Amino acid sequence: MATDLDPHALLRNARWLAAQVLAEDGSSDITTDVMGASGPCEGTVRTRDTIVVAGLAYAAEVAAQAGASAEWIAGDGGRVGPGAELGILKGHASSVLRVERPLLNLLQRGCGIATATRCFVEAVSGTTCRILHTRKTAPGLRLFDATAVVAGGGHLHRLGLDRVVMLKDNHWVLLQEAGRNLESVVQEARRRSAAAIQVEVESAEHVELACRAGVDRLLIDNRTPEEFGVLATLARQRAPAIEVEATGGITLQTVGAYARAGADFVSIGALTHSVQAVDLTLEIDKALSG
Repeated sequence: MATDLDPHALLRNARWLAAQVLAEDGSSDITTDVMGASGPCEGTVRTRDTIVVAGLAYAAEVAAQAGASAEWIAGDGGRVGPGAELGILKGHASSVLRVERPLLNLLQRGCGIATATRCFVEAVSGTTCRILHTRKTAPGLRLFDATAVVAGGGHLHRLGLDRVVMLKDNHWVLLQEAGRNLESVVQEARRRSAAAIQVEVESAEHVELACRAGVDRLLIDNRTPEEFGVLATLARQRAPAIEVEATGGITLQTVGAYARAGADFVSIGALTHSVQAVDLTLEIDKALSG
């Protein structure tokens, strides 16, 4: 499982994503063309909300591919209040106008994810619990969404299916139908050098089987904090070094209870699948000489 965001992978992803979001608007901006906007100009990106900043590298790449430049005043992970300036865009008027919406779309989503994540992180402060994203991300935005969670103080979960083994409820069904046991799956995963082996458990029996098989982490889904605590305690009695993750319907009001019940991790799908975009604006301040 990735523990860090590879800067080279991020740069490749930002370049790819910038090309996609700009292509959605077509090959030209007929509005700017017919009004004859010409010459360089400068615009300021501001927030109308209190936010945690995220997505600046992606937004800068969108600006660059449109022929503009972004000079950021804020930084990823920083908290700023209403009216704060995030950065300045400079370029030909046609470039700044073309970049406005796709750049703001990314920043509004990224900052929304980071802001929500920070709320969850603060709700478990004073504990060792860490907040994780899930794979419930917008199609094509997996890495972008994950970087925003990290900017908000969260941590990486698995980013794909290729390195971490994670058996969930449907896998249990297929495993039983195939007549295989969990130990054989763990052995095969170790043989293939899987980065981690995680198993969703739904009962004390599942906990016993998973601990006996030597998995790295248990996922306990859709349980109350009290029910979670019972299974987590059992797991640590059987395998003291095992990690335990709570997931499923956990809210800002309940996340602290899971942390206090012994969760090493809490994964929150709503951080990315139900993100509330923050309110940002780009205002052209002046035309520049040249």
